[in-house]
Amino acid sequence: MVEATKTKTATTEVDAVVIGAGFAGLYMLKKLRDDLGLTWRIFEAADDVGGTWYWNRYPGARCDSEAYVYSFSWDKELLQEWTWSGKYPEQPEILSYLQHVADRHDLKKDIQFSTRVTAAHFNDDTNRWDIETDQGDHVSARFFITGIGCLSAGQIPDIAGRDTFEGDSYHTSSWPHEGVDFAGKRVGVIGTGSSGVQSIPVIAQQAEHLTVFQRTPQFMIPARHHTVDSHYLDEVKTRYDEVWDTARHSVAGFPYTPTDKSALEATAEERQAAYEAGWAEGGFRFTGASFKDIGIDLRANATAAEFIRGKIRETVDDPETAEKLVPTDHPYGSKRTLIDTNYFETYNRDNVELVDIRHAPIQEITPRGIRTEDGEYELDIIVFATGFDAMTGSFFKMDIRGKDGVQLKDKWAEGPQTYLGLSVAGFPNMFMITGPGSPSVLSNMPVSIEQHVEWISDLVEYTGEHNVETVEADEDAQTAWVAHVNDIASKTLFPLANSWYLGANIPGKPRAFMPYPGGVGNYRAKCDEVTANGYEGYTLTPTQVEAAT
Repeated sequence: MVEATKTKTATTEVDAVVIGAGFAGLYMLKKLRDDLGLTWRIFEAADDVGGTWYWNRYPGARCDSEAYVYSFSWDKELLQEWTWSGKYPEQPEILSYLQHVADRHDLKKDIQFSTRVTAAHFNDDTNRWDIETDQGDHVSARFFITGIGCLSAGQIPDIAGRDTFEGDSYHTSSWPHEGVDFAGKRVGVIGTGSSGVQSIPVIAQQAEHLTVFQRTPQFMIPARHHTVDSHYLDEVKTRYDEVWDTARHSVAGFPYTPTDKSALEATAEERQAAYEAGWAEGGFRFTGASFKDIGIDLRANATAAEFIRGKIRETVDDPETAEKLVPTDHPYGSKRTLIDTNYFETYNRDNVELVDIRHAPIQEITPRGIRTEDGEYELDIIVFATGFDAMTGSFFKMDIRGKDGVQLKDKWAEGPQTYLGLSVAGFPNMFMITGPGSPSVLSNMPVSIEQHVEWISDLVEYTGEHNVETVEADEDAQTAWVAHVNDIASKTLFPLANSWYLGANIPGKPRAFMPYPGGVGNYRAKCDEVTANGYEGYTLTPTQVEAAT
């Protein structure tokens, strides 16, 4: 394991610098080191591997992809050896898995932990990236690769008086590793996105009293952890090649067979039966296996949305509370679909209170708690489950500059502009693993990560074999790709919600639909087409020696 140091001043030259040691960084390191035989530096801010699963340790933190495909497919022996505990793995289990992968392939010794990249500047004279860290490292790299995650820049709203609170406060994305003791405490949770939905039921079981401050009611599907047993997981291992092949060419990176049925062509009885079956199964199968037009036709979507609203009303005992929890301002699935465990049941507890801050907004945080338009709520602990500056926030924490010193932040001032979500025009030899403009957060992340890492590795290998010095996305190709992403999004219901997919959760952030909504399989086909056409949409500049001849 490379120890961080503050005494380094000399510039180290390597083939590639990679940021991050989660799923993306670990696989990228393996490819660079073991398959390509290149030199590298891997920088990770944490003191261990894990990426998002190192940082996100809040109560109830759990993946919403099924365990058997939330893993690496490239280690076929490990697929057979590793046994997941159930349907959706919890944070400690995923972290343990990634630590095991790192140990199994001896990756940790080649990662510099407790180190943040502060600047990455493309050098026009050398055609290399000059990279600096907060530990004093100076590295010159031919390739600059980011594996920094789409949801890793935590966002705490600028609420008046936040610093005056005399109790303890935490953000779900930077949870204390030793945990938090809620026993006997009055706890307030702000936010009902994914981390809020997962943590609220757990906190409610421990706290003396829990107050949930909700701005936006959410559509949710129960997880149903019990619906996958060890026999099913064992059976999957007998056909893993088929499972992964299906996932790689699917819509969202899952091995589900898509339905060809229309909700509008079905009878009311058929729709009810399909939704009941999906509700009993739980998870994303509710959508994927019910009707094909839920995500694109508002009338079809309304049938699913009303079914879920009915389930909320059936579950929550108090009618007034139930109505506060019923989402009415956006179509089902236009925000991130949430997978819950006993979330709505939690509001039947005597120690849980729901505060609707859309109609009675938070005015300030006081030394004693939170004051809304309706009154003050005295608290001992505040939990900010307020999400992330998604997709772009992690990039803007670094000073990234391309050709002619152009800052990435300025290049993306009107929203992220990328080609394939992999590259940015004006930023040669920089590659983003699951960047804006790729399926990323609309997919099962390990499937998309593997596809990106392998595509980048193939291109890096190609440059060595063909004497290519720099690879840069063309402006025209980038413009066409951004237009393509927006065109597909416009044919869906995604634009009808104020979601973090559009950057709507960050004040002042330009509205732009950031992930690619055309499906994992279609995206893979496009990337393969680009490769087959000699990296169409890129300018490949030969090395100076090659150019001179």
